[in-house]
Amino acid sequence: MYPSVTPPRQVKIGAAAAFAGTTPRAIRHYHQIGLLPEPERGGDGRRRYGYDDMIRLLWIRRMAEVGISLDDMRAAFDESGDIEETLGRLEESLAAQEADIKRQRAAVRRLRAVGSPQGLLSELVTDRLSHLPPGALRASDTEALLVTERIFGPLGSALQASVYIVLATHPDLRAEEDRLDEAEADLDDSVDPDDPRVEEIAVQRYTHHMALVQAITAAGLDTADDELFETYDADLAEQEDTQMGASEAITKMPYDFSPARMRCMERVAQLVGQDACADS
Repeated sequence: MYPSVTPPRQVKIGAAAAFAGTTPRAIRHYHQIGLLPEPERGGDGRRRYGYDDMIRLLWIRRMAEVGISLDDMRAAFDESGDIEETLGRLEESLAAQEADIKRQRAAVRRLRAVGSPQGLLSELVTDRLSHLPPGALRASDTEALLVTERIFGPLGSALQASVYIVLATHPDLRAEEDRLDEAEADLDDSVDPDDPRVEEIAVQRYTHHMALVQAITAAGLDTADDELFETYDADLAEQEDTQMGASEAITKMPYDFSPARMRCMERVAQLVGQDACADS
C-alpha cells in the first residue's frame, strides 16, 4: 500500500524551520556564517530545502541543544576540528555554568534567610553579621560594605563589618559616629582646607577611631578578624587576578567630597598611621 500523503521533494524556509524546531531568521544566519549551504532559489525567487539540507539543519539544532558553539559546529562539518577538543571545551564550559548556578542558588537561599539587601553581600560578610538582630544595620552601613567588597573583596568587607557590628551594639559610639558624619558633611566647598575646624574634626575622628578599635578588641572581634585572615587569605590571593585593583577602583567610585573634607580624611589617615608606627 502506498502512503496516502506524499512528502514534498523540497520545502520553503518556513516549513524547514518549523520541522527543525527553529526560525527562518536562524536559518538565514546559518547561511550567512557558512554553517548551512544556501540552496538554490526556485522560480519564485525563494529558497527550496531538500533532504540533505534538512538533515544538516537537524544536526545543527541537535548540536546547539547540547551547547556546541556555531564555530565548533562549522569545524566539525568541515572535519577541520578535533571533536575531542571541542567536547573538552564544552565540558569545561558546562562545569563553569554549573558552578555559577550553584553560587546563584546559594545566593537565593541566603536572600531568603537574611533578606535584601544585606543578603546580596557575599556569604563571608553575611555570616559575620548573622548574629545581629533585624534592623540593627543601617542602609548606609550595608552600602559601605557593598563598596568595600567591590574594592577589597569579601575578606576586606568582612573585616570592615567589625566596625558596623560595634556601631550596632554600642549606642554611644553610634551617636558619636553620627555627630562626626554631620560635622564632616559641613566641611563643604565654602570651607578652606586650612580652616582650623578641619584639624579639630580630624582629631575627633581619630579619637573615635581608637574608641572603635578598643570596642572591637573588647568584643573579641579582632580575634575573629585574625581567623578570617588565616582561613581566607589564600582565597583572596586567587581573586586578585580577576578583581579590579584597589587603587584603580577607588578612583572610579564617586564621592562628592570638598577639598576641606578630603584634607580632613588625609589628616585622620596620618594620625592613624603615626599611631601604628609608634606601636611597632
